[in-house]
Amino acid sequence: MISGKTVHFIGIGGIGMSGLAEVFHCYGYSVQGSDLRDSRSTDMLEKMGVTIKIGHRAENIEGADFVIYSSCIKETNPEYMAAKLKNLPILKRMEALAKLMQDKKAIAISGAHGKTTTTSLISILLINAGLDPTVFIGADVHFLKGNARYGQSDIMVTEADESDGSFILLNPLYSVSTNIDREHMDYYGTMENVLSAYKQFISNTKDEGCAFICAEDEYLRNIASQSGKRILKYGVSDDADIKAENIKLMNLSGSEFEVKYKGSKLGKIKLSIPGIHNVANSLAAIGVAMELGLSFNKIKDIIGEFKGADRRFRITQLGSDILIIDDYAHHPTEIRATLRAMESSGRRVVAVFQPHRFSRTRDLKDQFGKCFDLVDHLVVTDIYSADEKPIEGVSGKDVCDSAKKCGHKDAHFISKSDIIKHLIDVVKPGDAVFLLGAGDIGELPYKIAKTLEELNAHA
Repeated sequence: MISGKTVHFIGIGGIGMSGLAEVFHCYGYSVQGSDLRDSRSTDMLEKMGVTIKIGHRAENIEGADFVIYSSCIKETNPEYMAAKLKNLPILKRMEALAKLMQDKKAIAISGAHGKTTTTSLISILLINAGLDPTVFIGADVHFLKGNARYGQSDIMVTEADESDGSFILLNPLYSVSTNIDREHMDYYGTMENVLSAYKQFISNTKDEGCAFICAEDEYLRNIASQSGKRILKYGVSDDADIKAENIKLMNLSGSEFEVKYKGSKLGKIKLSIPGIHNVANSLAAIGVAMELGLSFNKIKDIIGEFKGADRRFRITQLGSDILIIDDYAHHPTEIRATLRAMESSGRRVVAVFQPHRFSRTRDLKDQFGKCFDLVDHLVVTDIYSADEKPIEGVSGKDVCDSAKKCGHKDAHFISKSDIIKHLIDVVKPGDAVFLLGAGDIGELPYKIAKTLEELNAHA
């Protein structure tokens, strides 16, 4: 891949693809692309000078020297087929990213849960410390005003998507594995395949670097025990190399804890994002930063500035003391961790959950039923397909029925178009309203907040 060439992105508006396109543009490539619809991402790229076509047509690839496509693009896509006919080099997004990483000190973060927050924490530490990294994150963050950044140093930080196994294409100096769960089984099929992929990801860590793993994850501990790589464990376990002690969780205000690094006490960290899971995410970031030479005092000063990534526990507080909390959680483990942040708040919890993918709903129906026990009033809506074909007999109602079967006394299955009307009748001052899911439920927080505010203004 040579700067000055023309690269065509199929599916350029996706969160991962748009960031990659931005960095290719900054590297001096002529960038063009296509997507099914306009978005904030495509608007931003067009303002930078990127040519974007709406709709997928064979003629869109005219002038391209090579093509990059997103994981949701099928081989029947007309642009993909046209590139094949022209014998153009065709790369998956992660393959293109791997080529950009070749000459970099790369940090790749993967895991079933927490990788976006961990990538964001590492990125803000390195940026604010003046290390000028190139960054790719799987969500928008306030300190980037987007999800990607072109840096002029030899350091690169990237979220490594495990959903289609392509993260094994990366060869980072430092790898971070947050956890392993029964996730993306539509691709992997078996847990043996999941574990094999993570084993390969960790094995791909360069010998002169090291692999960071969460000490509380038994899958990762087993893989690490058989690895020839240098391993640094983070967490609360006694044998963790980067360890949190005397943890104080402060509900929505975040947490405080003391850090011990390789047996030495370093001092106290104040974190503004809530939940014990984010304590673990921050420890991974602290470990990477210290490996790159940052002082603990510098880390302590910077990390408290982090306000979270887009759709990761984003809070809107209404004048009526109603909280609207928007979160990307779409797996039972993530949902439970997110809800636990409100466990001792004294607020009544109303949760609206949009299942993501038919296959995940089918495979994890029983686990979904068990993860809403901290919710007082549960609403489940229709499945967001994420371009997956419907599976006969599988619907969002399955999650609602599973929750009832597990003992939930106040669970309701409601279509997405009726959610706001339902919440008007249910939500009271002092409630915490969670909107959970990885689909288009993220469009609702503003509309719900606006509706509830207007109602309370006229009450």
